[in-house]
Amino acid sequence: MQQATFDGRGSSIRWTEVPGAEPARVYLHGLGSMSAVYHGHIAARPELTGRRVLFVDLPGHGTSDRPREFGYTLEDHADAVAVALDAAGVSGAELIGHSMGGAVAVVLAHRRPDLVSRLVLTEANLDAFPPSTAASSTIAAYEEDEFVEKEYARVLGAVGPLWAATMRLADPRALHRSAVGLCRGSDPVMRTILEGLPVDRVFLQGELSDELAGRESLEAAGVRVVTVPGAGHNVMFDNPDAFAAAVAGTD
Repeated sequence: MQQATFDGRGSSIRWTEVPGAEPARVYLHGLGSMSAVYHGHIAARPELTGRRVLFVDLPGHGTSDRPREFGYTLEDHADAVAVALDAAGVSGAELIGHSMGGAVAVVLAHRRPDLVSRLVLTEANLDAFPPSTAASSTIAAYEEDEFVEKEYARVLGAVGPLWAATMRLADPRALHRSAVGLCRGSDPVMRTILEGLPVDRVFLQGELSDELAGRESLEAAGVRVVTVPGAGHNVMFDNPDAFAAAVAGTD
């Protein structure tokens, strides 16, 4: 495991790494998740081996530190990932981001274009103020102390055992602030950034999920949108063949 200090208080962002050829592939997880848990089985597939791989845990999640003073906005997360990539000597990476991790990847590509050569986004958050049914909106609807002291345990019981397995490793305050930051979005908003980026961009949408809003605009901007058969939000679990093909660029 590798680590780098991402704030002025000695807090570390951590990642596990597989050596291989450049450009590196960097996997970023969603809200309340962990990168290796959601993507390790994908990176190990024969069509994807041989490349350098980093599984990065965002601040407040997984193995990374969870400082109370940190803001956990999308920009904060993106800057922390940039610290990790700089420390690892990574540039021009392919970023594979799921859900909130996809939003972080988009913001990172905007703030540090030298670090990113390609984006593979899986049901990434592109807009501020998502529907009240979204998990981030559910968490962000509570006041921070109310969520930490009362609602965190209830949410763990409601999300199901698979998501709860990684969510319970996230700091509840960091989880809430991350959800609030995700709902607030970036400035400019993620969709606007994505449409203007000059790199190769792929957006994966599960067939079983809602229709992707603004799909025509994304495609007009050069984003390749792929509807993945038989998949919901967690495309990498529901249809790993299609997911690996998209990451490899052979779909």
